[in-house]
Amino acid sequence: MTTPTIIIQTDEITPALERVWAALENPLPLMQHLGEYFVKSTIDRFPSGRAPDGSVWAPKSPVTIAAQGGRRTNRLDTRPLFGPSGALSSTINYEAFPDRVEWGSPMVYAAMQQFGGSKSAFPHLWGDIPARPFLGVSAEDEVQVLDIIGDYLSEAAGEPL
Repeated sequence: MTTPTIIIQTDEITPALERVWAALENPLPLMQHLGEYFVKSTIDRFPSGRAPDGSVWAPKSPVTIAAQGGRRTNRLDTRPLFGPSGALSSTINYEAFPDRVEWGSPMVYAAMQQFGGSKSAFPHLWGDIPARPFLGVSAEDEVQVLDIIGDYLSEAAGEPL
């Protein structure tokens, strides 16, 4: 016995489904939107000094504060991941691909801040660096990403947002 097939073709449903299908065949605009969101979300976490999981970043060591305070700048910030240049938080960027989005910072020390490192493994460090994860997906990010995906598909279908 074969399963009966019902074909629905209407002037509104058929074009809406075709637009959704086209949006799914070319998800790059969605990935770009997600990239913009993740860059903003990451930058927005810096002032609170929190990782995506909500944990508080380890404070700057007194050695780091002293080293940064000795530089020729009036900008001494004792918050973790805030250096005299502000380069880490100001260089967060993304690259979108059809199947993913990647975001981070091109600063050479970004990975060390994200994952941490020990002086024994990296002798050039003046001490151990605790991990201060600034990249990742928070619980709020998950909700927002699902909303972005839903909006993308609704817009593709021609529904008002």
